[in-house]
Amino acid sequence: MAGTGDRGTAPEAYDATPYLPSRGGLPAHREAAAECRGCPLHRDATGTVFGRGAPHARLMLVGEQPGDQEDREGVPFVGPAGRLLHRALEEAGIDEEDLYVTNAVKHFKFARDEARGRRVHKTPTVREARACRPWLMAELRLVSPELVVALGATAGRALLGPSFRVGTDRGVPRPLPDAEDGTRVLATVHPSAVLRAPDRQEMYAGLVADLRTAADSL
Repeated sequence: MAGTGDRGTAPEAYDATPYLPSRGGLPAHREAAAECRGCPLHRDATGTVFGRGAPHARLMLVGEQPGDQEDREGVPFVGPAGRLLHRALEEAGIDEEDLYVTNAVKHFKFARDEARGRRVHKTPTVREARACRPWLMAELRLVSPELVVALGATAGRALLGPSFRVGTDRGVPRPLPDAEDGTRVLATVHPSAVLRAPDRQEMYAGLVADLRTAADSL
C-alpha cells in the first residue's frame, strides 16, 4: 500500500519499520539494521552504523549520525568528535564501559568535495531522521536506560520532538515522552559543534558540565 503525506509514495523509501525484526535483542536488531533500506541514505554509505555498548546500560548517549570515520569502521564515535567526547566523559567521571552509544540516524549523509578528495558531513533532514527513528526507539526499549543524553539538535528532536532547541533545552533532565519506565533525557551540544566553535574551550567546558549533571542524576 502506498504511503501518504510526508512519508511519500512508497513507505519503504522513508520508513525503517519494515526492516525491524519482530523479536530478539540487540544482536538481532544490529544484524537486521545492516540490511536496512528505510531511506535513500543507505545507497552511498559504506554500511549501517548501529549502537554499541553495555546492553543494559543506565546511561545512553545519542548523537546525530555517523561521520566519515564511523562509516568506514562501522562503529559510532570513533572520529574526531568521538575522541573529544571520550575526553569529556573521562573529565565528567563517566565510565564508558557502562554506556550504550548510538545515533539518531544510522547511515552517513555526506557531499563529496572532489577538490579535496573527501566526504563532507551533511545534516540529515527531518524526513530522514523520522525514517530512522524506529531503530532508536527499539534501542531505547531494549537497553531501557535510566537517562539518555541527547547530543545536539538532531538527537534532541528525535527524542523530545520538533520544538526542541539546544540553546534553551539543554542541561536539565526531563521525562522522555511516552516512556513507561521513567527514562529521562538530558540534552547538550554535539561534540562536533565544540570542534567547530570559535570559543571551543568555553563550549567544551559546558559539555563537560552537562555530562557531570547526567552522572550526578543517576
